[in-house]
Amino acid sequence: MKILYMGTPDFAVAPMRALREAGHELVGVVTQPDRPKGRGMKMLAPPVKEAALAWGIPVSQPETLRGYAIKPLLEERKPELIVVAAYGKLLPPYVLKAAPYGCINVHASLLPKYRGAAPIQHAILAGERETGVTIMYMAKELDAGDIILTESTPIGEQETAGELTERLSGIGAALLLRAVAQLRDGTAVRTPQQHELSTYAHMITREDARLDWTRPAREVADRIRAMLPAPGAFALCGDQTYKFADAVVTEGSGTPGTVLDVREGRMIVACGAGAVAVGQIQAPGSRRMPVPDYARGHELPEKFDCEGAQHG
Repeated sequence: MKILYMGTPDFAVAPMRALREAGHELVGVVTQPDRPKGRGMKMLAPPVKEAALAWGIPVSQPETLRGYAIKPLLEERKPELIVVAAYGKLLPPYVLKAAPYGCINVHASLLPKYRGAAPIQHAILAGERETGVTIMYMAKELDAGDIILTESTPIGEQETAGELTERLSGIGAALLLRAVAQLRDGTAVRTPQQHELSTYAHMITREDARLDWTRPAREVADRIRAMLPAPGAFALCGDQTYKFADAVVTEGSGTPGTVLDVREGRMIVACGAGAVAVGQIQAPGSRRMPVPDYARGHELPEKFDCEGAQHG
């Protein structure tokens, strides 16, 4: 099939690769504009753009889709199908109606749960033990279209958002090929979503990454996993910001935020119920490192602040 592909982050690369390797003709890629990132605010291309250019696929990076911005592109390339994976913008009606086989989306949750920009992080934050990928027809409403296929997978006890993203990308790639084959053969189903069961996964903000030590240890550990690799879960100690990784639930009690001990290479921090054992810490202006390495050259804080972080 002749396919126009729309996607932006790492998650969207594997499905695009799968289409290409399966012999589909990618007539073009639409992705977000290059953005400044990192301390030096260097302009970086989206991962989908880098992959597409390496494969010789033409790339378009409109700032907006409004005002029929890509209508000339659609009329020139004449895609039979539009495939979207974490593109990052709502599609206007003229895009949704542009291809004979329609517009389908690769979404990293078991819809209708976790519609929105950050389904993987929110699934971990909510303590879910299972998630998956949904291939759906796109609609005007956000992630509300009819479902074609789904596949579920367990979330590992210590799996981070980054690790889960990579796995779901691979699952989504295989599932997408099945859906495209069904569309081509006329066997694809349309299963309406149960909209009353929908939940929304908003874009992750800095406050989402701030730890509330008064919460149970399991919630704190899940938040640390959900914020890796970025933006990184953090807590304050006075005016200093510390980030954390590799956290597991452990026994311990005390005033929330208090560093109770260092044992077996981990810093034990009291929570509202139980404690977390943190294996890696990142101090201001430093790289992330194992707690024993950090403790050899620095004094660990005695207590992290709890004020300001409120998560339901």
